[in-house]
Amino acid sequence: MSEQDFKRDLVNAIPSLRAFARSLSGNRDRADDLVQETLAKAIANRERYTPGTNLAAWLVTILRNHYYTEGRKRKREVADSDGAYAATLTSTPQQPGHLELSDFLSALQSIPDDQREALILIGASGFSYEEAAEILGTRVGTVKSRVSRARARLEELMNGGGGFRRDDAAVQQSAALLSEALSG
Repeated sequence: MSEQDFKRDLVNAIPSLRAFARSLSGNRDRADDLVQETLAKAIANRERYTPGTNLAAWLVTILRNHYYTEGRKRKREVADSDGAYAATLTSTPQQPGHLELSDFLSALQSIPDDQREALILIGASGFSYEEAAEILGTRVGTVKSRVSRARARLEELMNGGGGFRRDDAAVQQSAALLSEALSG
């Protein structure tokens, strides 16, 4: 089939395509849009059409598939011309949580090294007190004491005690230590 014959047959199929599209959609404007999209797809995919087969059936199949695909998409869409629905789709700001984490990481750096190590091994890495004691080369009671003192000191610092102020360099250092502990 020549290109000219193909285009002629497309034009001849328009009235039946419009009737079919109108019966599917129930709306003249929507039907015209469906036909236009069908013709555009047919022209773009001309090489998929097998000459000698029923062109009208091929076009109706394209139209029908497009209609149902569009319908599935529309089910998931919400009409919101004034933006009222979109305005309800907000999330609370995450800055307070980020700042609290920064304060915690900075406070973590301000406690003594032996307490920080014990706390990270138990709290962040998930080791048992016995395993932490073995890693640190000390007794279980010592690890428990260090963890307890570290928790108490962190609580004091996080509640504004001890003249604590966040140190951004300490935050970076703590974040790296915690990341290493969690990944290792």
